[in-house]
Amino acid sequence: MKVGLIGYPLKNTFSQNYFESKFKQLQMKDASYCNFPLETIELFPALLHTHPALNGLNVTIPYKEKIIPYLNELSPAAAAIGAVNCIEFKKIQEQTILVGHNTDAYGFEQSLKNWLPIQFTKTALVFGNGGAAKAVCYVLKKLGFDILLVGRQSDPSQQKISYNELTAAHFKQYQLLVNCTPVGMSPNETTLLPIPYQYINSQHSCYDLIYLPAQTPFLKASAANGATVKNGLEMLHLQADAAFAIWMQTTI
Repeated sequence: MKVGLIGYPLKNTFSQNYFESKFKQLQMKDASYCNFPLETIELFPALLHTHPALNGLNVTIPYKEKIIPYLNELSPAAAAIGAVNCIEFKKIQEQTILVGHNTDAYGFEQSLKNWLPIQFTKTALVFGNGGAAKAVCYVLKKLGFDILLVGRQSDPSQQKISYNELTAAHFKQYQLLVNCTPVGMSPNETTLLPIPYQYINSQHSCYDLIYLPAQTPFLKASAANGATVKNGLEMLHLQADAAFAIWMQTTI
């Protein structure tokens, strides 16, 4: 099996070491995992031509949405979310059908259920508007959460406000805070998500999809104010295992 990761610039990626360790553990001697940094998504067809033996791919920033036009099919979840982080290479006779999946949604949902109390108030502020944020919102809506998106610009049609519009009332109303942006990610480990931290307290649970560093400035500042915090490492492992199951055509 030959699989890999597309994105750019692919610094500090976890996938290659994770999957190579899994292959070794399972004694899959013929399996390999490669990073494919693509400067533009338009290089994707050339990658397929150069590596005809590929069996699957992971997709990361900035191509989770841009990859969709290059695929033949989408799973129901990927279609609903509008973002793909896993590509299945389905062989049908002499043809290869590229099927887009979203295992971020599975990873986030399972990780959230493992973490939040059963009686948790289902209200959430979601920071960001990329592919990861779409997967997070898909899960939260599925679980019955009332969501407010926060980004650099407001958009009333999407129930989205800007960071500058956040007030104490928002933090009183919304209990779960989820960072879906790369703000605070290594190597920019000192960058702080631009929110009013003075309104965060012990009533809040703060989840950061970033896993490196283990505690981002967003999580540090939130924890200092009494909030419960969690990073994205467990979600990362869960979504990777879900992708592996898709490639192996097994269930998890």
